[in-house]
Amino acid sequence: MTVMVSMGAIIMSLSSGITAQNQDDSLDSGLNIPADAQLFENNPNVRKATAIVNGTIITGTDIDHRLGLASNGQISRIPAEQMPAIRAQILAQLIDETLQIQEAEANEIEITDAEVNSNVETLRQQNFRMSKADFAKHLKSMGTSEDSFRRQIKGQIAWSRVVRRNVTPFINVSEEEVTAIVQRAAAAKGTTEYKLSEIYLRANESNQEQVLGTARKLLDEIAKGANFGQIASQFSESTTAAQGGDLGWLRPNQLPTTLAQAAQKMDQGEIVVIPSPGGISILALVDTRTLGVTDPRDQILSLKQIALDFPKDISVPDFQLKAQDFNMRVQAIKGCGAADAMAAELNADVVNSDSIKMRDLPPQLQKIMTELQVGQSTPAFGSKDEGLRAFVLCGRDAAPSAAEESFDDVMERLENERIAKRERIYLRDLRRDAIIEYN
Repeated sequence: MTVMVSMGAIIMSLSSGITAQNQDDSLDSGLNIPADAQLFENNPNVRKATAIVNGTIITGTDIDHRLGLASNGQISRIPAEQMPAIRAQILAQLIDETLQIQEAEANEIEITDAEVNSNVETLRQQNFRMSKADFAKHLKSMGTSEDSFRRQIKGQIAWSRVVRRNVTPFINVSEEEVTAIVQRAAAAKGTTEYKLSEIYLRANESNQEQVLGTARKLLDEIAKGANFGQIASQFSESTTAAQGGDLGWLRPNQLPTTLAQAAQKMDQGEIVVIPSPGGISILALVDTRTLGVTDPRDQILSLKQIALDFPKDISVPDFQLKAQDFNMRVQAIKGCGAADAMAAELNADVVNSDSIKMRDLPPQLQKIMTELQVGQSTPAFGSKDEGLRAFVLCGRDAAPSAAEESFDDVMERLENERIAKRERIYLRDLRRDAIIEYN
């Protein structure tokens, strides 16, 4: 709401130090200023709208909180010259999120507090491993709030329901299309495929350099340890944002030229910033494979994870001594049975994990696992804050014979691709039809 201040009120504020006689003179000037005029000042506690989307207000506070969440509390590390572009990016995402929630409401799709709470709890336990009280403090320390976090979760649930109701039922893929693709895949045996993730930022000629600066800043954050998937969920303007930017397995001829050329030159785990159609892409090469060829990284492993956590107030020297002792003990393990006894001595936790595909482990662990014999342990890894971990190899099954993509797999992939395309069109139409006021 905008508070209108009259000219009389402005003059009253400027003349607060003059004498009563001067005030009387001003009343005789023809301005008709009441002698007991009240100054209606702007309330500093009222946050003005940054945008109004079909009547729903998005404030500067909303942007601040989402920026804190997106930057993992590292707002102060964002260069001042890049801040306007990043805030504009956050605002665009909040507008889309608002439109998605509004569309769910228009379709009488109810997202209950219980559903949101359940999703928040799952994320808290799996990603943060904190108590409710500590999680609330953590969000506050990041410059965000539980409400902002919950709204983001609500938006994701709402949009997935809208798509499931209004898009998915109308997607058709014919058997002829699938058969043709299966036949082409058979002919492409031996071709390399790339598993990619992407953070896509829209750009045009007028803001290309600004968006490129934002992309490089995000790349710096990832290089310093920020989670790629979380950054993609917050910043990417592609529909794959909901999947943490995951593009899946693709061959070069399925990619735009700039992305295909970059992927073929990248090493596994490498992340680059490159131009892409209509914008800038932060592209990560997660993995590669050769169609129709058995890969030893597809071995199925049986593992025991030994986890040792430390008090938050442990000193660095004490941690280093305990880490050295832990590493010596795990390296001396001979067989999985000995792992339980060793863990009990240290009061460490043991988790059994069967049917783990070697390919799904981090690249560093993949290399170590290929050289381990059954019954041996990896070196210890971890940190003072996150605790130490080590894996004991309890079993190894040979990689299954390479199988070509089945008819059903192709059918599912095509359906998902068409759902994603129709979803983009749907959101574009919502933007086009919306009444959005910017302040």
